[in-house]
Amino acid sequence: MDTEGIKLFVLAAEKLNISAAGRELGMPAAVASAKLAKLEKTVGADLLKRTTRKVALSVEGADFLPYAREILAQENAALAALGCGNETVSGNLRFTAPSTFAQQFIVPLIPDFLALYPGISLDLRLSDMELDLIQGSFDLALRNAVLPESNLHARKLAEDQRILCASSEYLDSHGIPVRPDDLLNHQLIAFKSASTIKLIGAGGKSGEFNTRGPGHRLTIDDGLSYKIATHCGAGIAIHSLWSVHKELADGSLVQVLPEYRMDAEPALWLVYPKSNVLTAKVRVFIDFLIERIGLNPPWGCVDILSRRLS
Repeated sequence: MDTEGIKLFVLAAEKLNISAAGRELGMPAAVASAKLAKLEKTVGADLLKRTTRKVALSVEGADFLPYAREILAQENAALAALGCGNETVSGNLRFTAPSTFAQQFIVPLIPDFLALYPGISLDLRLSDMELDLIQGSFDLALRNAVLPESNLHARKLAEDQRILCASSEYLDSHGIPVRPDDLLNHQLIAFKSASTIKLIGAGGKSGEFNTRGPGHRLTIDDGLSYKIATHCGAGIAIHSLWSVHKELADGSLVQVLPEYRMDAEPALWLVYPKSNVLTAKVRVFIDFLIERIGLNPPWGCVDILSRRLS
């Protein structure tokens, strides 16, 4: 299989422009079109849908894309093993992460990373709605939940401790819950969807944070807005410690039911498709994030003991 044709396909899939991909590889438009047609004949499928106005990935092209990336990565790894190829880490790295976390902890580090690796360009897609790695052709993603997908590799970035909390003003007005059953008499805020989360206490005690009950009147799918609503007194919510550690430290948010923990062990994971070789650009970005965030999380030293209101 012609790796130049594969390289052209990957670039064309990223740019959705065959001529532009060809120019980047030093090919005239006619040559690029012919080389792509040859690759499609070899694999027996139309990889790109072409019209006079636009280019789009076909279903077969989307399926083939991660394997095309792997072929190129394997070629680069083989050349590197022989002392050939690029000595510097380079390439375009597509990364997706929850926007709320990225704004606080990743984006401020980006200038340092780009200075360390001038050959790498970053394409960041930040959203609190989870984006599909394969369909989005992402090299790497940050996930904040246990991984059900068997087609992903993962490295843990940090623990993701979650707590119940509310504003001091809200607790002043509505009282402080002392047991899970007390939540039935409180306003509860849900993130993304209404659900029931089991709470585990000492000595076998248990309870629920149930946003399907009568106290649930607000659901939010944006992390920053979710925190603002809690901070402004809309009710009791479950937050990751990394999101609210500063507010807990200054007392504007107060931990609720500190004797209880969530019936889960969530963590922050850096994940990439199993069908992709761990390329140098992905490896150095993972190592950078673990070194700058994971080894000493900024929220890890915060005292989260509840500040009881008098």
